[in-house]
Amino acid sequence: MVPDGWRPVLLTFADALSELSQHKLRTLLTLLGMIFGVGAVIAMLNIGKGAEREALRMIETMGLNNLIVQAEDVPDDELYEQRKQSSGLSLRDGEAALGTFGFVSAFAAQKSLSTYSVFSAYGKSDASASGVSADNFALSPFKLNAGRLLGPEDESTLAQVAVLGESVAGQLFPDHSALGEMVKVNHLWFRVVGVLDSPFVDGAEFEGVKLGTEQNQIFIPLSTADQRFARETLAPELSELKFRLVSGTDAREAARALTHLMERRHNGVEDYSVVVPAALMAQKMETQVIFNIVMSCVAGISLLVGGIGIMNIMLATVLERTKEIGLLRAIGATERDIRIQYMVESFTIAILGGLLGIVFGVLLSEVIALYAGWPVSWSIGAIVLSFTVCALVGLVFGVYPAIKASQLNPIDALQSD
Repeated sequence: MVPDGWRPVLLTFADALSELSQHKLRTLLTLLGMIFGVGAVIAMLNIGKGAEREALRMIETMGLNNLIVQAEDVPDDELYEQRKQSSGLSLRDGEAALGTFGFVSAFAAQKSLSTYSVFSAYGKSDASASGVSADNFALSPFKLNAGRLLGPEDESTLAQVAVLGESVAGQLFPDHSALGEMVKVNHLWFRVVGVLDSPFVDGAEFEGVKLGTEQNQIFIPLSTADQRFARETLAPELSELKFRLVSGTDAREAARALTHLMERRHNGVEDYSVVVPAALMAQKMETQVIFNIVMSCVAGISLLVGGIGIMNIMLATVLERTKEIGLLRAIGATERDIRIQYMVESFTIAILGGLLGIVFGVLLSEVIALYAGWPVSWSIGAIVLSFTVCALVGLVFGVYPAIKASQLNPIDALQSD
């Protein structure tokens, strides 16, 4: 049962739908502006939200509370000149930072190895190998697929054990588990004790920082890499240092202090770079905000055009139904009744455009995600916001035609052709 108070409202909406159905093509053309506007807002905000979540997920692999110092790759002639002043990135740099700064709670080291041969009894791989300190996995949220990670005992005993990236494990052991199997890296054999599960494919990138490289890497103890593998004469001791900051530390201030320490230790030679994951995240969010604002303006223009279309069709309707308005006034309809009738019609167009726009926005988001490979995260707020704005646009742009219709002189209206 419909409450008595709602009957006039529902009847008015029914009349509006009936009137709009008399001009299906014209109504559809008017709806398109609202459909595209609402759909664009929904798709834009959903993709923006998805990009934000993907950025958060990416930054987790670097550690939002970490600072990363990487050795720079430079040409041999330049490297020769640099080594006259600096020996390159080393464990002593990490120890100096840990001993100097109270905001550094731990550090981990990594050394990239030059690999020319990686194979097992079941296959071969083009994987690279790296020596890592025992704390490396604690400072990097890599997830284990199977087995265990490298520990301090492996470091102290120069153990010939390895943890494989997921892609490497699949190449070397395509038909069974890699755990306990032997892998040969260059001239040494290593027993596989763990396999990583990476959240990213190799080649993923965030703000210029490569992600997912662990997929195609073999990790061995840093001491084993240092003692059992030859190092090029001018190569630095380490490829990367990762520092964990005490909770609550301003990452940018910490980066400035660490950079100053590194400058002093390396005699001003810039043979390293400092990566601040928190700053990259902030930069990404700032870019995302600008993107959202620009796209919202574009979508807003589309809604504005749709609103102008509503006003246009309602003004045309006033001219077409002049005699009808005069008749309604003659049998007792007030100016208020006429205004309400036309406001409801414009509002109905906006509601229909909003509902169809939601469907269009959902489909558009899925198509973009499918073909562009962009992440999508559904936002109820985006749907509610776009629908509400669409409804308000319909109301606002329906005001003038409604007033114009209500102010028609009944006698002149009845006598019009």
